[in-house]
Amino acid sequence: MPTTAPAFSDATASDSALRRFLFGLPGVDAVGLEARAASLGTRSIKTTAKAYAIDLAISMIDLTTLEGADTPGKVRALAAKAVNPDPTDRTTPRTAAVCVYPDMASTAAAALAGSGVKVASVATAFPAGRAALDVKLADVRDAVAAGADEIDMVIDRGAFLSGRFLKVYEEIVAVKAECGPARLKVIFETGELSTYDNIRRASWIGMLAGADFIKTSTGKVATNATPANTLLMLEAVRDFRAATGVQIGVKPAGGIRTTKDAVKFLVLVNETAGEDWLDPHWFRFGASSLLNDLLMQRQKLSTGRYSGPDYVTVD
Repeated sequence: MPTTAPAFSDATASDSALRRFLFGLPGVDAVGLEARAASLGTRSIKTTAKAYAIDLAISMIDLTTLEGADTPGKVRALAAKAVNPDPTDRTTPRTAAVCVYPDMASTAAAALAGSGVKVASVATAFPAGRAALDVKLADVRDAVAAGADEIDMVIDRGAFLSGRFLKVYEEIVAVKAECGPARLKVIFETGELSTYDNIRRASWIGMLAGADFIKTSTGKVATNATPANTLLMLEAVRDFRAATGVQIGVKPAGGIRTTKDAVKFLVLVNETAGEDWLDPHWFRFGASSLLNDLLMQRQKLSTGRYSGPDYVTVD
């Protein structure tokens, strides 16, 4: 099957070949990884640099609603906020995307038409991924037909954890083929993968299979994006580009709620993958509440006063 990385075609030729490749990757030094993530998290930025970081973070948000109680009205309101996050300040950047379930993709597409804000849709039986492949592919087709510019899929964690790596790889390849022009984000649910070595292996499976982004989490489990697991994935995309020339995006999702958190992740990007990833085309935040804190901090920098949560919309 074709991938974005012909240099590694032998690695995906069979289940045994893929297993040899994945277990041949360098082991992760957990202590070193966490220490580096913690060290980078202490970096402090002020004034002009902070204003730039806040605007950059806003432009990287996939503003998300993935609840059973979602309605067309809620999605339209979220789309309006994505296009114009702060009605009192038209210089505020718009967000990168609005992320919804497939049945809400057409509503989001209509509300965002002509705005430049992308429609992202979760698919492949999100968040558990427990469905037959033909059902997952139909889910993707429906989302793309409804206007999704981006598809966020979940891997089969059961297959991965039982060592059926080629099945995970082939499923991503099949989903990528159904995406057409839509970009594909592959969600690993890092909180369920147990080890950093598994996160590294999942990252390489996703990249070899043609993912446009690799993403930490669904936001539906206890452990979601952390500085350490995101740092590990940033190392993976950096190494993949060095080996293949192909650039892959990274999306941490879940648990990133404050401006301070967002700045820490931007420092990780800059210091690990490099400036090329400091762009919403290559780095995203899967978040909703984060936007409100960024807006409040932005208003404080502009006015010198902390406006408080009553001055931003509740999502």
